[in-house]
Amino acid sequence: MTKYLRFKHRGGLALLCILLGMLCKSGSGQIHYSVQEELDKGSFVGNISKNLGLEPWQLMEHGVRIVSRGRTRLFALNLRSGSLITAGRIDREELCAQITLCLVKFNILVEDKLKIFEVQIEIKDINDNAPDFLTEELEIKIGELTAPGTRFPLKTAFDPDVGMNSLQNYHLSLNDYFSLTVKHVSGGAKYPELVLERALDREQKKIHQLVLIASDGGNPVLSGNLCIRVIVLDANDNPPVFTQSEYQVSIQENLPVGTTLLTVNATDPDEGFNAQVSYILDKMPGKVAQIFYLNSVTGDISILRSLDYEDAMFYEIKVEAQDGPGLFSRAKILVTVLDVNDNAPEVTITSLTGSVPEEATAGREIALINVHDRDSGQNGQVTVFVLGNMPFNLEKSIDQYYRLVTARSLDREQVSEYNITLRATDGGNPPLSTNTHIIVHVADINDNPPAFSQATYSAYILENNPRGASIFCVTTQDPDSIHNAHITYALMEDTIQGVPLSTYVSINSNTGVLYALCSFDYEQVRDLHLLVTACDNGNPPLSSNVSISIFVLDQNDNAPEILYPTLPTDGSTGVELAPRSAEPGYLVTKVVAVDRDSGQNAWLSYHLLKASEPGLFQVGLHTGEVRTARALLDRDALKQSLVVAVQDHGQPPLSATVTLTVAIADSIPDVLADLGSLEAPRDSQASDLTLYLVVAVAAVSCVFLAFVIVLLALRLRRWHASRLLQAAGGGLLGAPASASQFVGVDGVRAFLQTYSHEVSLTAGSRESHVIFPQPNYVDTLLSQESCGKSEPLLISEEINPRPTRTGDSLRPRDPAPAAPKMVMKPAPGPTTNLTQRCCKL
Repeated sequence: MTKYLRFKHRGGLALLCILLGMLCKSGSGQIHYSVQEELDKGSFVGNISKNLGLEPWQLMEHGVRIVSRGRTRLFALNLRSGSLITAGRIDREELCAQITLCLVKFNILVEDKLKIFEVQIEIKDINDNAPDFLTEELEIKIGELTAPGTRFPLKTAFDPDVGMNSLQNYHLSLNDYFSLTVKHVSGGAKYPELVLERALDREQKKIHQLVLIASDGGNPVLSGNLCIRVIVLDANDNPPVFTQSEYQVSIQENLPVGTTLLTVNATDPDEGFNAQVSYILDKMPGKVAQIFYLNSVTGDISILRSLDYEDAMFYEIKVEAQDGPGLFSRAKILVTVLDVNDNAPEVTITSLTGSVPEEATAGREIALINVHDRDSGQNGQVTVFVLGNMPFNLEKSIDQYYRLVTARSLDREQVSEYNITLRATDGGNPPLSTNTHIIVHVADINDNPPAFSQATYSAYILENNPRGASIFCVTTQDPDSIHNAHITYALMEDTIQGVPLSTYVSINSNTGVLYALCSFDYEQVRDLHLLVTACDNGNPPLSSNVSISIFVLDQNDNAPEILYPTLPTDGSTGVELAPRSAEPGYLVTKVVAVDRDSGQNAWLSYHLLKASEPGLFQVGLHTGEVRTARALLDRDALKQSLVVAVQDHGQPPLSATVTLTVAIADSIPDVLADLGSLEAPRDSQASDLTLYLVVAVAAVSCVFLAFVIVLLALRLRRWHASRLLQAAGGGLLGAPASASQFVGVDGVRAFLQTYSHEVSLTAGSRESHVIFPQPNYVDTLLSQESCGKSEPLLISEEINPRPTRTGDSLRPRDPAPAAPKMVMKPAPGPTTNLTQRCCKL
């Protein structure tokens, strides 16, 4: 029959399928449907959403899908209508062959709930296959002496349908010599036999053409024809006979190819050509002829290719024995395949969660796993477990499904990724196993604050740095990942000397690099203390603080500053007095200097750069004391000019110089005798005043004579002068006037007590004045301004002071009890100022 005949009523069958498709009750996770074969693609099978207790639109939301293993998918889900539909045409005969009850099983997975439902669909047979003899013509040779009533086995038809749709009857076309009888055997098989009704006469008719019709019981009835060609022969009236009508053999599936299973044997009582028996395999549907080989001469049955218990557990082989003239008989061979443990378990990951948050508690589902072994019995019993000491467990679900769950909470900072190995082992001997690997990532949460490598940091920067210079870089470690480990740095607000910290330094929020916003001056700011905050980008964010101390390092950027001697502001020349009787090492004066730098940059040394009389004076390298290097001689000039350099120990070193003028004389009159040579020029036009200078020198000579007389008078009345000086000058008595004595701390420490006096002599005047400042007791060096503040004490010319030698210094004698009135008057002529300042501890 053609395909048209098979499916001409398909429209009515589709309607019948819809009526038969029904949802049976669901119990213990099983759902049952029934559907007819050969329906069009997309045909309705059942309302799966109703059976799952869901609305159609919820199927996609819950991740409902079909899970099938090792088979072409026959059914599909219509997510719009919530129904189960066919994914293509279903051929029941291809699925179940001639098994009466044809069931298709698969599973429905609800993804978000990790639930599995087993679905069984019964495929109903329709009459879509007509009986087929598998050959178009059969030739039978019958001897003419064959007695009426003799039966001749005919070819059987095959109908893959089942039930009433399968083969039901055989019919023989009308003729005068033959009839048909059907032999029924156990199992419902029907074997047609041709019955000779009357004796044949080869001379009348050599060949008889018959038609054997096989029909099924379907609606409509389908049938198949076999053309029988009967050739009348002489004298062969016995077909071959098998020793057994049915052979049974059991073999293991791992038998080698070419192994002989058994040997069939048939005998023919005839003789000669009529008794020559040959064996052939009866034509059978399926792959029997491809698996088994029958030796036509010996009757040996052997294996052509490997057997597989999982493909077929049982084979039925039909064998024919045919003699020379063509008579034959049949036998049946039942081959049972025994299972051996040749299949390792199969592990299928049905559903997998890619990552697990580290705060997840024990029992968190990770994956749904199905295990299966194609072997049977003990060989198909599978156990599955997790290899190694992993924080995961396997929990049994339904059927052969397992859930992979966490055994405890996870910590991403300890292990960020797990490579889980699942081993499935069957119960065979020897057992076979399969390993499956699952990668599980632990998702990070922000549970770790940034951590600094040190509790505190110290950084150093040279002063006079350029603006924007990098000072230091702080780094942190955050064991979290991605945005939870992205660190932002910030400075805590603070003030330094009343100025906001942000005006001094800034920090790069991404790199943690500290930058200087200004050029630091060690003499103003020596250190800064910062508090840096590191904050991650987690939710909620976590942060930590660290203290940073920035120390400004000194550079040699300040030259030494000379505090003493200071240049007079009135244009005169400061003069230090040294008596001619001074011994070597006599202290003439001391150069006092300070350096605003610190450390080595502030270590000062003193050097004599230039002297008008080389070798006469020497300067202390570290004290700055100017002393005589030898005894003074008469030939030594009254005026000695010294240039002293003060140098620090910085790199490069900086220095300052001062010019000292030393007057060599035993007394003030000796000094006055050469005043003209000590006067400093006042301006660049002094050359135009030569005439006036000559007059001034003469006037100074007169003043010198008057001054000698005054000094003699003062010497005679010393005790009176002492009282007067104590009342006006605050304790000048006992203070040396010829030399400056001082004590320095580290070379440049502060003066503790200062005395100074100034003697001014004016040529042509009857009055002179002496300045006695009040003593100052301080803890730091005196400024130039403080030393210059003094109150002048004018002494009338009538007072006759006389110098008295006390050691190496000049001391005024005591004045008379009745001291003249002190007045302040301007000096009309050129004036020479002799200034001495002395410091002592």
